[in-house]
Amino acid sequence: MPAHDSTESFDKHPSLIIRELHPFNAGPPPELLRRAFITPQELFFVRNHAPVPAIDAADYRLPVKGLAQNALSLSLDELRRFPKHEVMATLQCAGNRRDVMTAIRPVSGELPWGAEAISNAIWGGARLRDILDAARVEGEARHVAFLGLDEIKKKGARFGFGGSIPIEKALSPEVILAYEMNGEALAPVHGGPLRVVVPGYIGARSVKWIGEVTLQTDPSDNYYQARSYKLFPPQTTVDDADWERGLMLGELSVNSFITSPVEGAVVEDGTIAVQGYATAGGNRRVERVDLSIDGGATWTTATLDDDADATQSWAWRFWEAQLDLPTGAHTVVARAWDSAANTQPADASTIWNFKGYMNNAWPRVTFKVR
Repeated sequence: MPAHDSTESFDKHPSLIIRELHPFNAGPPPELLRRAFITPQELFFVRNHAPVPAIDAADYRLPVKGLAQNALSLSLDELRRFPKHEVMATLQCAGNRRDVMTAIRPVSGELPWGAEAISNAIWGGARLRDILDAARVEGEARHVAFLGLDEIKKKGARFGFGGSIPIEKALSPEVILAYEMNGEALAPVHGGPLRVVVPGYIGARSVKWIGEVTLQTDPSDNYYQARSYKLFPPQTTVDDADWERGLMLGELSVNSFITSPVEGAVVEDGTIAVQGYATAGGNRRVERVDLSIDGGATWTTATLDDDADATQSWAWRFWEAQLDLPTGAHTVVARAWDSAANTQPADASTIWNFKGYMNNAWPRVTFKVR
């Protein structure tokens, strides 16, 4: 399929941190990301594994096949005839905050994400379950697989990015086939004309440029589910990894990040405003964020944004704490708690893995008060 030059095909913010040009991968500085609860399209992080495909909306059709009694082939107009649903959801790459793991031990062959591979939007489209109801799912279906229209070249093969989710998640009301983002048409770089949005799961399951939906008994055998986006213990290396035994990533872990002050900042003496974001996975919500200035010996509870929108299970929460600190150097750490009482591990070395996935260790920032 023809492709756009993904560095030129959308209105990108000049402050984006570009991690790769071809294909285009970038995200906003966290301190800028924290300024708006709903991330504008031009600031929303971009994760691509191939160039953005050029899709003719007039000719576009979405096959829904496999274990379906009524296989479908839907145009965009036909998809828009299903009831429109909106969901606010934060998407986060499984490699967000990888730089912390890279500082412990090298993580080769992966994008060096900081904390910018995350953004929040209001997505509009058709519920996946409405489409699956129309397709009449057969009883033995256990997974719903998605395949994108992008073209990835890897090890002599060409294929689209793909993945799958369990049927129970696919039938949940929050999972949608989105054609709008923040009330606007979905830009090609963000998956337009149509993408999957799977709230609470790693961003890789929200497949862009969706080209087909397949109901099946087993998880997707696409490279990016069968051989990538898998979690291994710290002692495993890429050379001795048993890919059949790697943990298949799905729901996100509870996580947080300190967006202000930034690392190495010099701030004036007085009350210091420490700010950040926190997220939870699955259907869980962020319930509390704690801060410590003594390595975790004692804690101060931050104030969570009490905006009604922020309490949605699939949206991040902004938090802030006012700390009175004397002059000198200080290191602040944070930890979030979710509605299942899960919290973050203290040290990223205990969860290090050779892919650099799922770093949710305590974030820490060192700055100076003068």
